[in-house]
Amino acid sequence: MSAFPTQAASAGGSPAVPTIELAILSRPGGRPYNEDACGHWHSDRHLCCVVADGAGGHGGGEVASRLAVSHIIERFAATPLNNIDDVRDMLLSTNDSVIEHRSDAPELRQMHTTVVSLFIDLHSGDAFWGHAGDSRLYLFRDGQLLERTKDHSLVQSLVEAGLLTPEQTRSHPRRSELQSALGTDPSYLRVSTAARAWPTRAGDVFLLCTDGLWEYVDESDLALTLKQADGPVAWLQTLEAKVLEAVAAAGKTGHDNFSAVAVWARGSA
Repeated sequence: MSAFPTQAASAGGSPAVPTIELAILSRPGGRPYNEDACGHWHSDRHLCCVVADGAGGHGGGEVASRLAVSHIIERFAATPLNNIDDVRDMLLSTNDSVIEHRSDAPELRQMHTTVVSLFIDLHSGDAFWGHAGDSRLYLFRDGQLLERTKDHSLVQSLVEAGLLTPEQTRSHPRRSELQSALGTDPSYLRVSTAARAWPTRAGDVFLLCTDGLWEYVDESDLALTLKQADGPVAWLQTLEAKVLEAVAAAGKTGHDNFSAVAVWARGSA
């Protein structure tokens, strides 16, 4: 776990920006390999967190997810984002990078990856996020779920058409079929971003995770375990136990990798 001090209240008397703490979890699940990747970077002014879930066979998924995480972090460290359009441009640039590296080796020709990313200005408290695929961002304020990204997937389209309930998506036989992911022809790529900058305050919690986690832990359990945890490390430990308990109850042995980054906004520095 890492803690990042942020700027105190301005001379004009505006509320102090909260201190940020984060924790990271990534497990191969019931598989001998881990195609998930996650990472973060911060300076005194900016924080970037990324989670990705790769696919493509023959090691391509592992390469794609790590490439997406490293590309976003390196580009953000060089030029931090300032608005929603910058987030979209970042995701499009990352897609170009994944496509470009497909020619590095024959086994990478089909590689692609989901991605979800969070960017916070630690001075202003403004947060931006964006994603492609079915890796998700959840936003809680004072323990209540306020925002969740919508998956670019077949089952999400069925939910939006009124043909499935959100609860049914977790067990649907076609839940893994994506309608967008990085590594897609730009003409068909779908990326989504936050509608606006989010003014982060103490009590806000962000969770970025792959489908290997949210498939087994629904929103009510996320909120309940969040209220019971004393910090991001404890929360992710509880979520990890929830996933493994659900997998064992279902009798699954080859379950998916699962990864998450939890970002907590504490009281002001």
